Amino acid sequence: MNAQEWRATGGLTSLYTVRMLGLFMILPVFALYARDLPDATPLAIGLALGIYGLSQALLQIPFGIASDRWGRKPVIIAGLLLFAAGSLIAATASTLEWIIIGRALQGSGAIAAATNALLADLTRDSERTKAMLVLGIGIGASFMLALMLGPLFETIIGVPGIFALTAVLALVCIPILLWIVPAAPAPRAAHAGIAGDLRTVLSNPQLLRLDAGIFILHAILTGLFLALPGVLKDAVGLPEARHWALYLPVMLGSLLLTLPMIHLAERRGHLKLMFMSAVALLALSNAALLLLPPTLFAVAGVLFAFFAAFNLLEATLPSLISRICPQNLRGAGLGMYSSSQFMGAFAGGSLGGLTAQYFGSAGVFAGSAILALIWLFLAVGLEPPAARETVESVHS
Repeated sequence: MNAQEWRATGGLTSLYTVRMLGLFMILPVFALYARDLPDATPLAIGLALGIYGLSQALLQIPFGIASDRWGRKPVIIAGLLLFAAGSLIAATASTLEWIIIGRALQGSGAIAAATNALLADLTRDSERTKAMLVLGIGIGASFMLALMLGPLFETIIGVPGIFALTAVLALVCIPILLWIVPAAPAPRAAHAGIAGDLRTVLSNPQLLRLDAGIFILHAILTGLFLALPGVLKDAVGLPEARHWALYLPVMLGSLLLTLPMIHLAERRGHLKLMFMSAVALLALSNAALLLLPPTLFAVAGVLFAFFAAFNLLEATLPSLISRICPQNLRGAGLGMYSSSQFMGAFAGGSLGGLTAQYFGSAGVFAGSAILALIWLFLAVGLEPPAARETVESVHS
Protein backbone atom coordinates (compact mmCIF):
# COMPACT_ATOMS: atom_id res chain seq x y z
CA MET A 1 0.00 0.00 0.00
CA ASN A 2 1.13 3.55 -0.69
CA ALA A 3 1.37 6.33 1.90
CA GLN A 4 -2.22 7.55 1.47
CA GLU A 5 -3.57 4.02 1.72
CA TRP A 6 -1.64 3.38 4.94
CA ARG A 7 -2.84 6.68 6.41
CA ALA A 8 -6.46 5.95 5.48
CA THR A 9 -6.23 2.39 6.77
CA GLY A 10 -4.49 3.39 10.00
CA GLY A 11 -6.83 6.29 10.69
CA LEU A 12 -10.04 4.36 10.08
CA THR A 13 -8.71 1.35 11.98
CA SER A 14 -7.97 3.62 14.95
CA LEU A 15 -11.47 5.11 14.72
CA TYR A 16 -13.13 1.70 14.59
CA THR A 17 -10.92 0.31 17.36
CA VAL A 18 -11.66 3.17 19.77
CA ARG A 19 -15.40 3.23 18.98
CA MET A 20 -15.86 -0.51 19.33
CA LEU A 21 -13.82 -0.91 22.52
CA GLY A 22 -16.61 0.18 24.86
CA LEU A 23 -19.22 -1.66 22.84
CA PHE A 24 -17.24 -4.89 23.02
CA MET A 25 -16.52 -4.49 26.77
CA ILE A 26 -20.25 -4.96 27.38
CA LEU A 27 -20.36 -8.41 25.75
CA PRO A 28 -18.61 -10.57 28.38
CA VAL A 29 -20.29 -8.91 31.37
CA PHE A 30 -23.76 -7.79 30.34
CA ALA A 31 -25.66 -11.10 30.43
CA LEU A 32 -24.53 -11.82 34.00
CA TYR A 33 -25.12 -8.19 35.11
CA ALA A 34 -28.60 -8.09 33.58
CA ARG A 35 -29.77 -11.16 35.53
CA ASP A 36 -30.08 -8.97 38.64
CA LEU A 37 -32.19 -6.22 37.05
CA PRO A 38 -35.83 -6.13 38.18
CA ASP A 39 -37.36 -6.83 34.75
CA ALA A 40 -34.81 -9.47 33.64
CA THR A 41 -35.78 -12.51 31.56
CA PRO A 42 -33.57 -14.43 29.10
CA LEU A 43 -35.62 -12.99 26.22
CA ALA A 44 -35.27 -9.42 27.53
CA ILE A 45 -31.52 -9.85 28.04
CA GLY A 46 -31.17 -11.18 24.50
CA LEU A 47 -33.24 -8.26 23.19
CA ALA A 48 -31.02 -5.78 25.02
CA LEU A 49 -27.98 -7.32 23.35
CA GLY A 50 -29.61 -7.59 19.93
CA ILE A 51 -31.62 -4.34 19.64
CA TYR A 52 -28.40 -2.48 18.77
CA GLY A 53 -28.20 -4.63 15.67
CA LEU A 54 -31.82 -3.93 14.68
CA SER A 55 -31.43 -0.15 14.68
CA GLN A 56 -28.09 -0.49 12.90
CA ALA A 57 -29.79 -2.67 10.30
CA LEU A 58 -32.60 -0.19 9.69
CA LEU A 59 -30.29 2.79 9.22
CA GLN A 60 -27.18 1.45 7.46
CA ILE A 61 -28.78 1.79 4.02
CA PRO A 62 -29.98 5.41 4.52
CA PHE A 63 -26.61 6.36 6.04
CA GLY A 64 -24.74 4.62 3.21
CA ILE A 65 -26.79 6.34 0.50
CA ALA A 66 -26.41 9.67 2.31
CA SER A 67 -22.64 9.20 2.29
CA ASP A 68 -22.73 8.61 -1.49
CA ARG A 69 -24.47 11.95 -1.96
CA TRP A 70 -23.22 14.26 0.80
CA GLY A 71 -19.85 12.81 1.71
CA ARG A 72 -18.56 10.12 4.03
CA LYS A 73 -17.17 12.22 6.88
CA PRO A 74 -20.29 14.29 7.73
CA VAL A 75 -22.35 11.10 7.92
CA ILE A 76 -19.78 9.39 10.14
CA ILE A 77 -19.69 12.35 12.56
CA ALA A 78 -23.49 12.37 12.85
CA GLY A 79 -23.45 8.65 13.60
CA LEU A 80 -20.80 9.02 16.30
CA LEU A 81 -22.90 11.68 18.08
CA LEU A 82 -25.98 9.44 18.05
CA PHE A 83 -23.92 6.51 19.34
CA ALA A 84 -22.60 8.63 22.24
CA ALA A 85 -26.12 9.79 23.15
CA GLY A 86 -27.42 6.22 23.29
CA SER A 87 -24.48 5.16 25.45
CA LEU A 88 -25.31 7.87 27.98
CA ILE A 89 -28.94 6.75 28.18
CA ALA A 90 -27.84 3.16 28.83
CA ALA A 91 -25.36 4.40 31.44
CA THR A 92 -28.11 6.07 33.48
CA ALA A 93 -30.68 3.26 33.10
CA SER A 94 -31.82 1.20 36.07
CA THR A 95 -34.06 -1.23 34.14
CA LEU A 96 -33.63 -3.39 31.08
CA GLU A 97 -36.35 -1.40 29.34
CA TRP A 98 -34.25 1.77 29.41
CA ILE A 99 -31.09 -0.11 28.52
CA ILE A 100 -32.92 -1.43 25.46
CA ILE A 101 -33.86 2.16 24.52
CA GLY A 102 -30.26 3.30 24.96
CA ARG A 103 -28.91 0.38 22.96
CA ALA A 104 -31.39 1.14 20.18
CA LEU A 105 -30.18 4.76 20.03
CA GLN A 106 -26.57 3.54 20.09
CA GLY A 107 -27.36 1.49 17.02
CA SER A 108 -28.90 4.45 15.21
CA GLY A 109 -25.35 5.78 14.79
CA ALA A 110 -25.02 3.51 11.78
CA ILE A 111 -21.59 4.38 10.36
CA ALA A 112 -20.25 0.98 9.29
CA ALA A 113 -21.32 1.36 5.65
CA ALA A 114 -19.97 4.90 5.33
CA THR A 115 -16.69 3.93 7.04
CA ASN A 116 -16.13 0.87 4.85
CA ALA A 117 -17.06 2.89 1.77
CA LEU A 118 -14.54 5.58 2.75
CA LEU A 119 -11.82 2.95 3.13
CA ALA A 120 -12.78 1.52 -0.26
CA ASP A 121 -12.63 5.02 -1.80
CA LEU A 122 -9.08 5.52 -0.49
CA THR A 123 -7.58 2.15 -1.47
CA ARG A 124 -6.97 0.33 -4.74
CA ASP A 125 -8.82 -2.90 -5.43
CA SER A 126 -5.55 -4.82 -5.40
CA GLU A 127 -4.82 -3.60 -1.86
CA ARG A 128 -8.35 -3.50 -0.45
CA THR A 129 -8.56 -6.95 1.08
CA LYS A 130 -5.33 -6.20 2.95
CA ALA A 131 -6.76 -2.86 4.12
CA MET A 132 -9.99 -4.54 5.22
CA LEU A 133 -7.94 -7.18 7.01
CA VAL A 134 -5.93 -4.52 8.86
CA LEU A 135 -9.25 -2.94 9.82
CA GLY A 136 -10.47 -6.36 10.92
CA ILE A 137 -7.30 -6.94 12.94
CA GLY A 138 -7.85 -3.59 14.65
CA ILE A 139 -11.41 -4.60 15.49
CA GLY A 140 -10.12 -7.98 16.64
CA ALA A 141 -7.50 -6.30 18.82
CA SER A 142 -10.22 -4.08 20.27
CA PHE A 143 -12.32 -7.17 20.86
CA MET A 144 -9.48 -8.96 22.66
CA LEU A 145 -8.66 -5.93 24.79
CA ALA A 146 -12.35 -5.48 25.60
CA LEU A 147 -12.72 -9.09 26.70
CA MET A 148 -9.86 -8.52 29.15
CA LEU A 149 -10.92 -5.04 30.28
CA GLY A 150 -14.66 -5.70 30.44
CA PRO A 151 -14.60 -7.90 33.57
CA LEU A 152 -11.93 -5.67 35.13
CA PHE A 153 -13.81 -2.43 34.49
CA GLU A 154 -17.05 -4.06 35.63
CA THR A 155 -15.50 -4.54 39.08
CA ILE A 156 -14.27 -0.91 39.16
CA ILE A 157 -16.98 1.21 37.49
CA GLY A 158 -19.74 -1.33 36.86
CA VAL A 159 -21.66 -1.87 33.65
CA PRO A 160 -23.18 1.65 33.78
CA GLY A 161 -19.65 3.04 33.96
CA ILE A 162 -18.68 1.03 30.87
CA PHE A 163 -21.62 2.54 28.99
CA ALA A 164 -20.48 6.04 30.03
CA LEU A 165 -16.91 5.28 28.93
CA THR A 166 -18.29 4.11 25.59
CA ALA A 167 -19.83 7.57 25.05
CA VAL A 168 -16.50 9.27 25.75
CA LEU A 169 -14.66 6.97 23.34
CA ALA A 170 -17.19 7.72 20.58
CA LEU A 171 -16.49 11.45 20.92
CA VAL A 172 -12.72 10.81 20.79
CA CYS A 173 -13.26 9.32 17.32
CA ILE A 174 -14.34 12.65 15.80
CA PRO A 175 -10.87 14.31 15.87
CA ILE A 176 -9.35 11.05 14.59
CA LEU A 177 -11.65 11.24 11.57
CA LEU A 178 -11.04 14.94 10.93
CA TRP A 179 -7.28 15.13 11.51
CA ILE A 180 -5.87 11.73 10.59
CA VAL A 181 -8.04 10.18 7.86
CA PRO A 182 -7.32 11.69 4.41
CA ALA A 183 -9.96 13.72 2.60
CA ALA A 184 -12.48 11.59 0.76
CA PRO A 185 -13.15 11.93 -2.97
CA ALA A 186 -16.02 14.23 -3.89
CA PRO A 187 -19.41 12.50 -3.65
CA ARG A 188 -20.62 10.95 -6.91
CA ALA A 189 -24.38 10.60 -6.67
CA ALA A 190 -25.89 7.87 -8.83
CA HIS A 191 -28.20 9.04 -11.62
CA ALA A 192 -30.90 6.47 -10.89
CA GLY A 193 -32.01 8.03 -7.59
CA ILE A 194 -32.36 6.31 -4.24
CA ALA A 195 -34.90 3.76 -5.49
CA GLY A 196 -32.67 2.96 -8.46
CA ASP A 197 -29.63 2.54 -6.21
CA LEU A 198 -31.52 0.07 -4.06
CA ARG A 199 -32.82 -1.86 -7.08
CA THR A 200 -29.27 -2.16 -8.39
CA VAL A 201 -27.79 -3.59 -5.20
CA LEU A 202 -30.83 -5.80 -4.52
CA SER A 203 -30.88 -7.31 -8.02
CA ASN A 204 -27.30 -8.61 -7.91
CA PRO A 205 -27.32 -12.28 -6.80
CA GLN A 206 -23.66 -12.19 -5.79
CA LEU A 207 -24.27 -9.25 -3.45
CA LEU A 208 -27.29 -11.03 -1.99
CA ARG A 209 -25.21 -14.14 -1.24
CA LEU A 210 -22.70 -11.99 0.62
CA ASP A 211 -25.44 -10.11 2.47
CA ALA A 212 -26.97 -13.41 3.60
CA GLY A 213 -23.53 -14.55 4.72
CA ILE A 214 -22.83 -11.57 6.95
CA PHE A 215 -26.35 -11.89 8.44
CA ILE A 216 -25.62 -15.47 9.45
CA LEU A 217 -22.09 -14.72 10.66
CA HIS A 218 -23.19 -12.07 13.14
CA ALA A 219 -26.27 -13.98 14.24
CA ILE A 220 -23.91 -16.80 15.20
CA LEU A 221 -21.44 -14.44 16.95
CA THR A 222 -24.15 -12.77 19.05
CA GLY A 223 -25.66 -16.13 19.94
CA LEU A 224 -22.23 -17.37 21.00
CA PHE A 225 -21.75 -14.59 23.54
CA LEU A 226 -25.27 -15.01 24.79
CA ALA A 227 -24.64 -18.68 25.66
CA LEU A 228 -20.88 -18.98 26.17
CA PRO A 229 -20.32 -16.87 29.35
CA GLY A 230 -22.78 -19.03 31.29
CA VAL A 231 -21.14 -22.24 30.02
CA LEU A 232 -17.70 -21.00 31.03
CA LYS A 233 -18.89 -20.01 34.50
CA ASP A 234 -21.30 -22.83 35.32
CA ALA A 235 -20.05 -25.86 33.35
CA VAL A 236 -16.32 -25.21 32.88
CA GLY A 237 -15.96 -23.59 36.31
CA LEU A 238 -14.01 -20.57 35.05
CA PRO A 239 -14.74 -17.46 37.16
CA GLU A 240 -16.13 -14.51 35.24
CA ALA A 241 -13.11 -12.34 36.07
CA ARG A 242 -10.84 -14.96 34.40
CA HIS A 243 -12.71 -15.32 31.12
CA TRP A 244 -10.22 -12.96 29.48
CA ALA A 245 -7.43 -15.47 30.12
CA LEU A 246 -9.20 -17.84 27.74
CA TYR A 247 -10.25 -15.24 25.17
CA LEU A 248 -6.85 -13.55 24.83
CA PRO A 249 -4.69 -16.42 23.52
CA VAL A 250 -7.56 -17.77 21.42
CA MET A 251 -8.20 -14.44 19.69
CA LEU A 252 -4.51 -13.54 19.31
CA GLY A 253 -3.63 -16.92 17.83
CA SER A 254 -6.54 -16.85 15.40
CA LEU A 255 -5.66 -13.31 14.24
CA LEU A 256 -2.03 -14.27 13.60
CA LEU A 257 -3.27 -17.13 11.44
CA THR A 258 -5.61 -14.95 9.38
CA LEU A 259 -3.16 -12.71 7.48
CA PRO A 260 -0.99 -15.43 5.89
CA MET A 261 -4.07 -17.49 4.99
CA ILE A 262 -5.74 -14.60 3.15
CA HIS A 263 -2.47 -13.66 1.43
CA LEU A 264 -1.94 -17.24 0.28
CA ALA A 265 -5.53 -17.66 -0.90
CA GLU A 266 -5.45 -14.40 -2.90
CA ARG A 267 -2.04 -15.18 -4.40
CA ARG A 268 -2.94 -18.71 -5.52
CA GLY A 269 -6.50 -17.98 -6.58
CA HIS A 270 -8.07 -20.11 -3.83
CA LEU A 271 -10.25 -17.39 -2.31
CA LYS A 272 -13.50 -19.33 -2.76
CA LEU A 273 -11.97 -22.52 -1.30
CA MET A 274 -10.75 -20.60 1.75
CA PHE A 275 -14.13 -18.89 2.07
CA MET A 276 -16.14 -22.10 2.00
CA SER A 277 -13.69 -23.86 4.32
CA ALA A 278 -14.15 -21.06 6.85
CA VAL A 279 -17.95 -21.37 6.66
CA ALA A 280 -17.69 -25.14 7.17
CA LEU A 281 -15.42 -24.52 10.17
CA LEU A 282 -18.11 -22.30 11.71
CA ALA A 283 -20.58 -25.17 11.52
CA LEU A 284 -18.10 -27.68 12.94
CA SER A 285 -17.06 -25.43 15.84
CA ASN A 286 -20.64 -24.85 16.95
CA ALA A 287 -21.41 -28.56 16.67
CA ALA A 288 -18.32 -29.22 18.79
CA LEU A 289 -19.51 -26.80 21.50
CA LEU A 290 -22.73 -28.80 21.55
CA LEU A 291 -21.19 -32.30 21.57
CA LEU A 292 -17.80 -32.09 23.30
CA PRO A 293 -17.47 -32.25 27.10
CA PRO A 294 -17.25 -28.71 28.58
CA THR A 295 -13.58 -28.78 29.60
CA LEU A 296 -11.31 -25.75 29.43
CA PHE A 297 -9.00 -27.23 26.78
CA ALA A 298 -11.89 -28.44 24.62
CA VAL A 299 -13.61 -25.06 24.69
CA ALA A 300 -10.32 -23.25 23.98
CA GLY A 301 -9.62 -25.42 20.93
CA VAL A 302 -13.12 -24.95 19.57
CA LEU A 303 -13.02 -21.17 20.09
CA PHE A 304 -9.67 -20.98 18.29
CA ALA A 305 -11.24 -22.68 15.26
CA PHE A 306 -14.34 -20.50 15.49
CA PHE A 307 -12.45 -17.19 15.59
CA ALA A 308 -10.01 -18.23 12.86
CA ALA A 309 -13.02 -18.78 10.59
CA PHE A 310 -14.76 -15.63 11.82
CA ASN A 311 -11.73 -13.38 11.19
CA LEU A 312 -11.21 -14.76 7.67
CA LEU A 313 -14.84 -14.15 6.75
CA GLU A 314 -15.07 -10.75 8.45
CA ALA A 315 -12.11 -9.46 6.40
CA THR A 316 -13.12 -11.03 3.09
CA LEU A 317 -16.83 -10.17 2.91
CA PRO A 318 -16.65 -6.32 2.79
CA SER A 319 -13.74 -6.46 0.36
CA LEU A 320 -15.80 -8.59 -2.01
CA ILE A 321 -18.79 -6.24 -1.68
CA SER A 322 -16.68 -3.16 -2.50
CA ARG A 323 -15.14 -4.88 -5.54
CA ILE A 324 -18.51 -5.90 -6.97
CA CYS A 325 -20.23 -2.51 -6.46
CA PRO A 326 -19.49 0.47 -8.73
CA GLN A 327 -17.73 3.28 -6.87
CA ASN A 328 -20.77 5.57 -6.91
CA LEU A 329 -22.89 2.81 -5.30
CA ARG A 330 -20.43 1.59 -2.67
CA GLY A 331 -22.30 3.37 0.11
CA ALA A 332 -25.58 1.77 -0.97
CA GLY A 333 -24.02 -1.67 -1.45
CA LEU A 334 -22.13 -1.57 1.83
CA GLY A 335 -25.25 -0.14 3.47
CA MET A 336 -27.24 -3.21 2.49
CA TYR A 337 -24.34 -5.39 3.62
CA SER A 338 -24.06 -3.60 6.98
CA SER A 339 -27.84 -3.73 7.46
CA SER A 340 -27.69 -7.47 6.94
CA GLN A 341 -24.79 -7.68 9.42
CA PHE A 342 -26.62 -5.88 12.19
CA MET A 343 -29.94 -7.53 11.47
CA GLY A 344 -28.03 -10.74 12.02
CA ALA A 345 -26.83 -9.43 15.38
CA PHE A 346 -30.41 -8.58 16.31
CA ALA A 347 -31.64 -12.02 15.23
CA GLY A 348 -28.80 -13.71 17.10
CA GLY A 349 -29.60 -11.80 20.29
CA SER A 350 -33.40 -11.94 20.25
CA LEU A 351 -33.90 -15.42 18.78
CA GLY A 352 -30.88 -16.71 20.66
CA GLY A 353 -32.39 -15.43 23.90
CA LEU A 354 -35.71 -17.10 23.08
CA THR A 355 -33.90 -20.35 22.23
CA ALA A 356 -31.87 -20.19 25.44
CA GLN A 357 -35.02 -19.63 27.46
CA TYR A 358 -36.53 -22.92 26.27
CA PHE A 359 -33.58 -25.08 25.18
CA GLY A 360 -30.58 -23.68 27.02
CA SER A 361 -27.11 -23.07 25.60
CA ALA A 362 -27.22 -26.39 23.71
CA GLY A 363 -30.13 -25.09 21.64
CA VAL A 364 -28.19 -21.93 20.78
CA PHE A 365 -25.14 -23.89 19.60
CA ALA A 366 -27.31 -26.31 17.58
CA GLY A 367 -29.15 -23.43 15.89
CA SER A 368 -25.85 -21.74 15.02
CA ALA A 369 -24.49 -24.92 13.44
CA ILE A 370 -27.61 -25.22 11.28
CA LEU A 371 -27.32 -21.58 10.18
CA ALA A 372 -23.69 -22.15 9.15
CA LEU A 373 -24.71 -25.16 7.05
CA ILE A 374 -27.35 -23.05 5.29
CA TRP A 375 -24.65 -20.47 4.51
CA LEU A 376 -22.38 -23.19 3.15
CA PHE A 377 -25.12 -24.16 0.70
CA LEU A 378 -25.58 -20.53 -0.40
CA ALA A 379 -21.82 -20.02 -0.83
CA VAL A 380 -21.58 -22.71 -3.51
CA GLY A 381 -22.68 -20.19 -6.16
CA LEU A 382 -20.27 -17.45 -5.08
CA GLU A 383 -18.13 -15.99 -7.88
CA PRO A 384 -15.22 -13.94 -6.45
CA PRO A 385 -14.41 -10.96 -8.70
CA ALA A 386 -10.98 -10.53 -10.24
CA ALA A 387 -8.95 -7.82 -8.52
CA ARG A 388 -8.29 -4.63 -10.49
CA GLU A 389 -5.07 -2.74 -10.02
CA THR A 390 -6.24 0.83 -9.69
CA VAL A 391 -9.13 2.96 -8.51
CA GLU A 392 -9.77 6.50 -9.62
CA SER A 393 -9.91 7.79 -6.05
CA VAL A 394 -6.38 6.71 -5.05
CA HIS A 395 -3.43 8.98 -5.74
CA SER A 396 -0.01 7.41 -6.00
